[in-house]
Amino acid sequence: MILSLIPVIAIDGPSASGKGTVAALVAEQLKFHYLDSGAIYRVAALAALRTGISLEDESALSRMAGKLDVSFKNGEIWLAGECVSMDARSEATGNAASKIAALPKLRLALLDFQRSFLGHPGLVADGRDMGSVVFPDATVKIFLTASAEIRADRRYKQLIEKGIHANLSRILQDLQQRDARDRERSVAPLQKCADASLLDTDSLTITDAVNEVIGRYQALRA
Repeated sequence: MILSLIPVIAIDGPSASGKGTVAALVAEQLKFHYLDSGAIYRVAALAALRTGISLEDESALSRMAGKLDVSFKNGEIWLAGECVSMDARSEATGNAASKIAALPKLRLALLDFQRSFLGHPGLVADGRDMGSVVFPDATVKIFLTASAEIRADRRYKQLIEKGIHANLSRILQDLQQRDARDRERSVAPLQKCADASLLDTDSLTITDAVNEVIGRYQALRA
């Protein structure tokens, strides 16, 4: 299969930038498949935490990743037949996912699995390296971002709405630390590809951002 024959919208950006929400809605409107690559790393991290595998044991993590039984159904994340959405989306799991995402062998182990989501009529994929590594021939590459303060405030409100205790200053600190790890890792660091267009959502609503992404895709396909 030649990747470029199937439309791919690759949306990369830092944690809590809103790229997951935007990507899912874009996929829904275009009737495309959707890949939440961050969820895959979160499930891998959750599985490691549950089984006691050290987050620094690259070989053991890679072996585990090659056997992960992960699926996505109706917006929920499933691991070995168990719905793990809440645990996978916790701050602790997110921080663990950011740490293991820096491991080259683990990333390689998950590469083919991520590419398996590609199919007609198209795919919307969000993450850190969708445009640079996983789908380098993507039809549209977008780097979706927002300031750390705006992202922290959005994450804080999301957690509070779900009834989860949260501390805004701690969330901001965690985001800044995660950004640094993602930018500085040696393999597939968080970065804007030269051929990606920037989408700053500081002053945009989710609807605005979704319309902007679809507009850019349609402009390139016209």
